[in-house]
Amino acid sequence: MGLNDTPQSERIHIGFFGRTNAGKSSLVNKITNQDLAIVSDTKGTTTDPVYKAMEILPLGPVVIIDTPGFDDDGILGEKRISRTKLVLNKTDVAVLVVDLVEGMAATDEQLIKLFEEKGIPYIVAYNKADLKETVSAGKPNEIYVSSVTGKNINELKEMIARAGLQKPAPAPLISDLIKPGDTVVLVIPIDSSAPKGRIILPQQQVLREILDTNAIAYIAQDTDLPQLLANLKIPPALVVTDSQVFGKVSKIVPKNIKLTSFSILLARHKGFLKSAVKGVWAIESLEDGDTVLISEGCTHHRQCEDIGTYKIPKWLKEYTGKNINIETTSGLTFAEDLTKYKMIIHCGACMLNDREMIYRTKCANDCGIPMTNYGTAIAYMHGILWRSLEIFPDLIEEQ
Repeated sequence: MGLNDTPQSERIHIGFFGRTNAGKSSLVNKITNQDLAIVSDTKGTTTDPVYKAMEILPLGPVVIIDTPGFDDDGILGEKRISRTKLVLNKTDVAVLVVDLVEGMAATDEQLIKLFEEKGIPYIVAYNKADLKETVSAGKPNEIYVSSVTGKNINELKEMIARAGLQKPAPAPLISDLIKPGDTVVLVIPIDSSAPKGRIILPQQQVLREILDTNAIAYIAQDTDLPQLLANLKIPPALVVTDSQVFGKVSKIVPKNIKLTSFSILLARHKGFLKSAVKGVWAIESLEDGDTVLISEGCTHHRQCEDIGTYKIPKWLKEYTGKNINIETTSGLTFAEDLTKYKMIIHCGACMLNDREMIYRTKCANDCGIPMTNYGTAIAYMHGILWRSLEIFPDLIEEQ
């Protein structure tokens, strides 16, 4: 994707699933109008999920995911199936590709069961319709297609779009908290952990929503924040800070000015702020020898004072005074066995879509493991959680 493209985490994720050589890759290539996936008569050509960002009207920006065959054999096949299951956690619409000549198999039925268990809307696309006489598909979510002749490819796109439009729109980041003409101050520290030559995705997204609201944004580092506030004739409607300098910024910003963090705004946007606030109280019950999982959704290069592997563990041990064990995961990896953890502290999830975060939150809830996020945990440990949530009065009332 280019710099101006919709972030992958904000796109509808459409996964193509099915048995080996059902024609998933050929169908994906036909839909995307390019050779995205390698096509071969050899079984198991697709070894890892392949992602492609594109547009499907009237749905808009999407990510097409071509997955390995779900009936692979052997140890390598088991790993491919495991990766396919991971893709399900972020899939908004599933397309089950069935070889029309061979018909529906037990593996296909297993996939349908997984779709239904995870609440994923799905379409059954019977591929290779050029090889067999067909009649109209029996169910509203079924269609006969051919990746060779292009039969019903446009109709399949329309079905995907209709299924994708059923997904509820996510909460805004900041646009409902401000109005046109308001002034918003964004505090963005530039330190050793800041990416060179750019600002991170949540900061970009918040800035864009401010501009879309016709509000006015001022940006400063935490070191320059006192001077910026002194220069403003009218106090800002809101200050949004990077979580890493939450404590310092809270001492600078007067109490009459609302203050929150990018991470807290992002948690609401991803749909897990309520559970993050509920889960943060587990910090108080940590004891010597407890293990805390710190999980990140991306695989960025870690600096010497990385927030997930250095700063949060340091603050956690200082706040509790306990000898706590820390484990970390990153990227698509999310520990399968959560029972050994006393709590989970997750990143803001800017690189994960909302379905993936809902899945991870559900996994934690099912195991009875409290889960919070970076911004909420940092605000709590610095004694400013309630102040950071003032912009969400309904949430405070629920606590």
